[in-house]
Amino acid sequence: MKILALETSAKAVSAAVTEDGRVLASGYQDTGLTHSRTLMPIVEHLLRNTGLTMADCDAVAVAAGPGSFTGIRIGVAAAKGLAFAADKPAAAVSTLAAMARNVAFADGLVVCAMDARRSQIYNALFLAENGALTRLTPDRAIGLGDLARELADDSHPKTVVGDGAALCLAHLASAGIPCRLAPPHLLMQSAVSVALEAQDMAIRGQLVSAQALQPVYLRPAQAQTLRERQGR
Repeated sequence: MKILALETSAKAVSAAVTEDGRVLASGYQDTGLTHSRTLMPIVEHLLRNTGLTMADCDAVAVAAGPGSFTGIRIGVAAAKGLAFAADKPAAAVSTLAAMARNVAFADGLVVCAMDARRSQIYNALFLAENGALTRLTPDRAIGLGDLARELADDSHPKTVVGDGAALCLAHLASAGIPCRLAPPHLLMQSAVSVALEAQDMAIRGQLVSAQALQPVYLRPAQAQTLRERQGR
């Protein structure tokens, strides 16, 4: 199964093509340019250099959230357009589940962390054992203090991954909870991991149509919150 995967949930942007869990090609850019400018050129480059077209792909996967509101909207819109035009199914991949795959080899607790501002992180916890991941919590927005209290009595070795990992690690360390940071090349979100998660979703029958593909924000955008406050 060939999967084209997109990752636009944070500052960096990436895309990848995999076949049955094997990476055929991947591209990553973290230059500060907007995803609307960088994503599609990366996709076009990958397909051209692999000699593939959208017709050759079996599904389009995207990190559907949580993450940057603008980034998620760009990624999901691009995935919907690509899947719809090629009449392919889509996979709405949890950004956090994909992120956990980066360090599935490190036995212990995987602490996924994306900076959600307001002293919160987008977070999920996974248990890694022999390369396999077991989800322990749903995707959520949680305060760093609440997370520290939740982990205070957990004896597993802990690996923190994601663009909010340094922030999370510092807070947990100050609370006396030892953690290790994922290696630099595995720290950030990756389209390769999105593709690998989508492969398992396909096996579980969790692919959806392009029309049904939707972003997952976990909480309302700041602009919406301000509008609601002004309305009151």
